[in-house]
Amino acid sequence: MARNPERRTALLDAAIETLAAEGARGLTFRAVDGRAGVPAGTASNYFTDRDALFGQIAGRVHERMTPDPAAFGELLAREPSRELVKDFMHDLVRRITAERSGYLAVLELRLEATRRPALREALNRTLGGDFRANVDFHRELGLPGDGQDMQVLFLAMTGLLLEHFTLPDVMTSTPEALDALVERVVERTIPKE
Repeated sequence: MARNPERRTALLDAAIETLAAEGARGLTFRAVDGRAGVPAGTASNYFTDRDALFGQIAGRVHERMTPDPAAFGELLAREPSRELVKDFMHDLVRRITAERSGYLAVLELRLEATRRPALREALNRTLGGDFRANVDFHRELGLPGDGQDMQVLFLAMTGLLLEHFTLPDVMTSTPEALDALVERVVERTIPKE
């Protein structure tokens, strides 16, 4: 296996873009090589098979969507409140909207996981770990609500983002409509202080 980390990252980024644009059926080593602008056969030197490629995409998407610590620091300095939860959710939506390909790739991975048990296990570990970390983060900050509220908030936000990315004209056709929905989701999910 090839060991150039920058090339591996570039191939994973190309795989994310390919997956988002073409779906799981379009995710081939040839397509990844083409999108990455590398010689044919390069991706197969980094990933033993498509399952290995699928398995590493989620981790790379996670890296791309991780918040900037400097921007996040301003939010962390504030007092815990439902308003702060709203601002965290607005930040989340902004980051994910900026990372459209990554989010669409994760949706494709979720669908593909229904047919690939190893991918399902990998996504369960990655996304389950993310969810648990978010619940712990919520508790450590002393934000209002409990683990069940966070679970409902998570499900509501993933549903909102699914609508926004797949059928935006239904409910989130403008930035203002999206912002208003984020506000309502938090107000209906997280109790007042």
